[in-house]
Amino acid sequence: MSTPEIEYRQWAHSDPKAILLLVHGLGAHAGRWNEMGGFFAEKGISSYAIELKNFEHPRPPRAKDETFRGYYEKISHLYNIITKDNPEKKIFLIGESMGALVSFLYAASHPGRFNGLICISPAFENKYKPVLMDYLKIFVPLFYNPGKEFPLPFDPAMCTRDPIHQHMMARDERESHSVSSRLVFEILLAEARARLIKDEFDMPVLFLAAGEDKIVDPKIAKKIFNGLKIQDKKFVDFPGMYHSLSIELGRERVFEEILRWAEERIWL
Repeated sequence: MSTPEIEYRQWAHSDPKAILLLVHGLGAHAGRWNEMGGFFAEKGISSYAIELKNFEHPRPPRAKDETFRGYYEKISHLYNIITKDNPEKKIFLIGESMGALVSFLYAASHPGRFNGLICISPAFENKYKPVLMDYLKIFVPLFYNPGKEFPLPFDPAMCTRDPIHQHMMARDERESHSVSSRLVFEILLAEARARLIKDEFDMPVLFLAAGEDKIVDPKIAKKIFNGLKIQDKKFVDFPGMYHSLSIELGRERVFEEILRWAEERIWL
């Protein structure tokens, strides 16, 4: 689905008891949420997934398209659509990987907007450790070609053990396998901001971490989680699972954990 401002996908229930706003990660797309969206629709919860890139109506890239400010604007547009479609319904914000980083910062700067935040494998610090030449190669173009693309430092086998999803990630044209100099810089700034947030949350928070995450460091997520000065927070680790929990083997356990947590708060 699309509007002049955004593209998004929807998994709707005719009379939902709550709504999920889903934000995908780096290199991904809204279709990654298909199984999760279908699961929750069957449980009476509608889902709306923002598309951080434009596929249906490609347009020349703008400077803000690959900035967190641009992402925040898209989330705000989708939030307005959700509230119009579903007045008085509780809304939970869910992000995975970079999408969790985006969601974490967005929720902190929009108090009172959501009834809960769920961060799946939040990308507060990645495990890729570049050397000096890598930094120069990536950041020098900021001064003359900030849209210059570089290969992502991970592949499908690092995201999920599911061979079907590995194949889909490798073949799907909507998957991106590169990242711009501008966006790398934006991510590093966002990671720094996330470490400073302690008092800004006024909503329940659920963190879900992959026990065998090969892309981001779950210990940093735990440290940020521990620093949040709220009472209603929960951290769940999934031993043996890889980074992309929404498409990982055993993802049903992840869906069930989110469902239990959300349902406990829907009727509060």
